[in-house]
Amino acid sequence: MALDQDTEEETMTKPTAFFSRTYDETFSLLIETRNYITYHQSTDQRQLPPHARLQISFESMRVTSRLTQCMAWLLAQKAVHAGEITSEQAASEDYALSGGAICSDPSGPENSELPNGLRSLLDRSHRLYMRISRLDEMVRANVQASSAALALPATS
Repeated sequence: MALDQDTEEETMTKPTAFFSRTYDETFSLLIETRNYITYHQSTDQRQLPPHARLQISFESMRVTSRLTQCMAWLLAQKAVHAGEITSEQAASEDYALSGGAICSDPSGPENSELPNGLRSLLDRSHRLYMRISRLDEMVRANVQASSAALALPATS
């Protein structure tokens, strides 16, 4: 019995630990982005032409959008693990990872006109967003499968 309980507790903590690490990564990247935008972006833009400054602003917003979407999704998953909402609620459109075409667009890091700091943030935020997008798809598929299994009539 103790072995089963240990296995169950271990299984329950693994997803939580995984989400905690991903949450911590997202939070750190958010702080790094805030610091870049607050302290470095204006100095990186000073000598650039207007079209390049506009591109920097656009790409900064893309990074911010990605990270905001990731954090919102992760907070919903934390709420599921804490028992505050159901997995069905978290899989609804209200909690879905959004941002689609803009956030999943990998462009930016290859643009040599952009400052290196922003290019790095673009690359890392894109990889994080795409990883969470795959997690969102997995969570939704699991919820749909569970719902479908519950909807099947019991056979005698």
